[in-house]
Amino acid sequence: MIALIQRVTEASVRVEGELVGAIGPGLLALVAVEPGDDEPRIARMAERLLGYRVFADEAGRMNRSLADTGGGLLLVSQFTLAADTRSGMRPSFTSAASPEDGRRGFERLVGLCRARHPVVETGRFGAHMVIGLVNDGPVTFRLQS
Repeated sequence: MIALIQRVTEASVRVEGELVGAIGPGLLALVAVEPGDDEPRIARMAERLLGYRVFADEAGRMNRSLADTGGGLLLVSQFTLAADTRSGMRPSFTSAASPEDGRRGFERLVGLCRARHPVVETGRFGAHMVIGLVNDGPVTFRLQS
């Protein structure tokens, strides 16, 4: 499982012009499910999303997590993160989970995060989504479990 996380002051997702998810300060996580992403890997990603320290403490150091700040988490499924781009001029998606496995893995991640954090929003799996965000920092990290 791969997540590209961005610390944001705000982020939103629209599908066909309809707002389907929005947060204020927190994290936007673009998530790709890979073949073999089982329960332990999904649980580890949930743990990392909520516990990764990317927010400033009183001294201005990145020592606070989303769980510490209570900020929002916007989870967006993005299978293109799992693309193999090492050769040629077109990505290969053989390293991404099938749509069925991807949906199951993503929904499980959402469930685990919602069970542990008060503000979790999502995009719409498989839809063409328009993402709006204001990156804070900018701060962007790639996480893998």
